[in-house]
Amino acid sequence: MRLGARGWLLAALVGLAGCQQERDAGPAAPTPVSTELPALTLKDDSPSLLLTYVDERGDFHVVQRTLDVPEAHRAQVRVVDTTREAGTGALVYVADLRKKAADGTYPVTTLSRSGWDELGAERRKARLEALAPSASASASAAPASAQPSAPTPPEKAGPKKLYAIVYGASWCKPCHDAAEYLKQRGVTVSYRDIETSDAVATELQKKLERAKMGGASIPIIDFGGRLLVGFSPSQLDRIIAAQGGQVPL
Repeated sequence: MRLGARGWLLAALVGLAGCQQERDAGPAAPTPVSTELPALTLKDDSPSLLLTYVDERGDFHVVQRTLDVPEAHRAQVRVVDTTREAGTGALVYVADLRKKAADGTYPVTTLSRSGWDELGAERRKARLEALAPSASASASAAPASAQPSAPTPPEKAGPKKLYAIVYGASWCKPCHDAAEYLKQRGVTVSYRDIETSDAVATELQKKLERAKMGGASIPIIDFGGRLLVGFSPSQLDRIIAAQGGQVPL
């Protein structure tokens, strides 16, 4: 959270007051750390939402309406209200969209961010373990000398400078992988966390609305006004080559 000049001054004054109390009355007792977030009212028509659900593969998907969450994944849905800071730090809001009260509200509880991240990690681990036998068989059957062929470099006098915006979150590994992949290929990248900035969340929300994309998984990459969903190296390579950018590595 950014503090203006007035906020910093207030914080400094509070700090000085605390130091004076320590000198006068000895060490103060530690402030209890809250394990619960303020109450959040969630309905189908609640505005300014970013809702994240985890599919069976362990991938995170972001939508803006409760009705856009698939029935199979409504048990645990993370809720971010882009107009408030609560729920974007160490504690997050998680709703059960299977249970709607008579007044139209859904039950919302508090979960640690690490606990939320673990939901996706557990499902990804299970999927990889299930795929491991077939992946090993494919690797042993492939010729040892087989190597992926590099794309043919475009005949250009020099690479064109390209720019992209990657919208993601701190817990989203594919988001960071996409940003790093683009940087390695000479693309100037702006990484924007949809959870730590209300302005960024609103910015992405408006872009999704203009593109008529009701729901999409992160990362979402804005490449010259074109929105790409997910991290696909081959798709990014094609766009870079088509726009005359640096040759993929």
